[in-house]
Amino acid sequence: MGEYAEITSVEEFRELHGLPQGRAVAKEHHRLFDVDREWLAASPFCLIATSDTEGNCDVSPKGDPAGFAHVLDDKTLVIPDRPGNKRGDGFMNILANPHVGLIFVIPGRIETLRVNGRARLLRDAPFFDDMIVKGNRPTLAILVEVESVYFHCGKAFLRSDMWKPETWNPDVLESHARLTKRVMDTPETVEELETYYGDVYLEKLYKA
Repeated sequence: MGEYAEITSVEEFRELHGLPQGRAVAKEHHRLFDVDREWLAASPFCLIATSDTEGNCDVSPKGDPAGFAHVLDDKTLVIPDRPGNKRGDGFMNILANPHVGLIFVIPGRIETLRVNGRARLLRDAPFFDDMIVKGNRPTLAILVEVESVYFHCGKAFLRSDMWKPETWNPDVLESHARLTKRVMDTPETVEELETYYGDVYLEKLYKA
């Protein structure tokens, strides 16, 4: 294998990559505009990036019916937590380092909304009642104090053909149950895992 041509300084990076210009700079703002609220109201899915104090990173997907990100005011939004695997990697990171980055997606749209800010974990608040889904009131939520907001261009979705159904091939790999069995020596059989990741998984979407 040949030597890598590594970039090791900001100057090298800028010489190769150039500087942002025009709208790429001007689009960033520091509170939620009406258009941002409209996007959040239409988005059923986001990714939350976190890191601990040593820089170990995690990206966690969050999804619910569109509008699940609860806007408190122009500087504050809240993401409800739902039952999961209890690892809590992102939550542990937030407790150590509050800085977070979020990307909100609307299926079929190539642009995304990016929100960066500082997060806190809440175990209860009056607005938890506004985040009930299918009878499930969250027991935990991430409150994000907004520091920067901007729309991200759609080139990544265009290059990947993400939203073109004719490019979708979910069967390119084995089922999740079989993939799980390949990386873990689980006590469950493949058949038991298929059941768990099928009907049981759907039944437990909002159950701890």
